[in-house]
Amino acid sequence: MDANPKIQLPFYVRLSCTLISVTLIILLMHLGSSIFIPLFFAVLISFMLLPVTQWLERRRLPRGLAALIAILLFVLVIAGLIFFIGQQVSDFSKDIQNLSVRLQTWIQELQQWISMEFRVNYSTQISYLSKAGTGFISFASALAQTFFVTLGGFLIWTIFVFIFTFFILVGRGLIREFIIALFREQQHDRVNDVLLQTKLLARNYVSGLLLEMLLVAIINCTALMIFGIKYALLLGVLAAVLNIVPYIGIYTGAVIAAVITLSNSTPGQALQVIIILIIVHFIDANMLMPRIVGRSVKMNPLITIVAVLIGSILWGISGTFLFIPLAAILKIIFERVDGLKPWAILMGTEKGRVSPKPKAPLRDKHKAGK
Repeated sequence: MDANPKIQLPFYVRLSCTLISVTLIILLMHLGSSIFIPLFFAVLISFMLLPVTQWLERRRLPRGLAALIAILLFVLVIAGLIFFIGQQVSDFSKDIQNLSVRLQTWIQELQQWISMEFRVNYSTQISYLSKAGTGFISFASALAQTFFVTLGGFLIWTIFVFIFTFFILVGRGLIREFIIALFREQQHDRVNDVLLQTKLLARNYVSGLLLEMLLVAIINCTALMIFGIKYALLLGVLAAVLNIVPYIGIYTGAVIAAVITLSNSTPGQALQVIIILIIVHFIDANMLMPRIVGRSVKMNPLITIVAVLIGSILWGISGTFLFIPLAAILKIIFERVDGLKPWAILMGTEKGRVSPKPKAPLRDKHKAGK
C-alpha cells in the first residue's frame, strides 16, 4: 500500500485554487510594479551583458570589475545614441518658428473657410478659441508638471536598473544555486535546462531587438533620404527606436515624424513620410521580426497580443516590452512541467509541430507480418 497516496481534488476545487493564485500573482505584479519593472529590465540587460562580463573574467579581471566595465560600455552606447538624437533635435529646433508660422497660416485659412461655409464671423470664432485656449493652457501646465515628475522618476528608475544589473552579474552563481535548491534533486536536470533555455531566450531576444532596430533605422533613413526628406537621420532613427514598443510605437513615431516634416515641408511630404514609415514597418513585421526576434520567442501572434495587452494594463509602456519575453519564459517552464504542457501547446506555434501518426490497424499489421 502506498504510504503517500495522491489526493485527487475535484475539478472545481483545482480551478478555484488556480484562479485565486493567478489573481494574487497579478495583484502582486501590479502593486509591486515599481520594483518588478526595473528588476525585469535588469535581468534582460544582465543576460545581454553576460558574454562581455565572462570574456573580461577570462582575462583575470575580478567579477565585480568585469561587471562594472560591461555596464559602463552599455551606458556609453546608450549615451552615444542619445547624443546623436540630441544633435539632430538641436538642428530641428531652428525650424520650430517656421512650424508656428505655418500653423498660424493654416488657422487663418480654416477661419476663412468656416466663415464662408457656416456664416460664423471672426469675433465669434475668437471667443470660442479663447474659451478653448483657457482649458488647453491649464491642461498643458498640468501635463508639463507630470512630465517633469515622470522624468525625475525615470532617472531614479534607470539608476536602480543599473544597480540591479550589477548585483545580478556579480551574484549570478548564488542566484542559480538558490533557484536549483528550491527543487528536489530528481528535478535538478530539468531546472538546469530551464535556466539555460531562459538565458538563451533573453539574450537572443534583446540582441535580436537591437539588431532589428539597427536594420529598421538604416532602411528608414535610406528611404527618407531617397525621397529628399529633411532630417532623414533624425526621423529614421526616432521611428526605429519607437518601433521597439509593440503595435503603438510605429504610429507614435509616424505622427512625430509628420509633425517635424510639417515644419519645413508641405503636408504632402508629411503624408509621404507616414506612408514610408508604415511600409517599412510592414516589411519589418512580416520579414525582419519573424526571422530575427521570432526565432527566440516562438509564440503565436494571439498569445503575443494578449501578453502585450496584459503588460500595458499592469505596467504601462514597460509592460508592452517586458511581457513578451516573460510569456516566452513561462512557455519554456510549461513545456517541462507535465501538468502544464497543454498551456505550452496553446502558446506555441504550429510550425515545426509533428502530428502523431495514427496507429495501423491490426489487420494491416497482420498483412505486413505475412
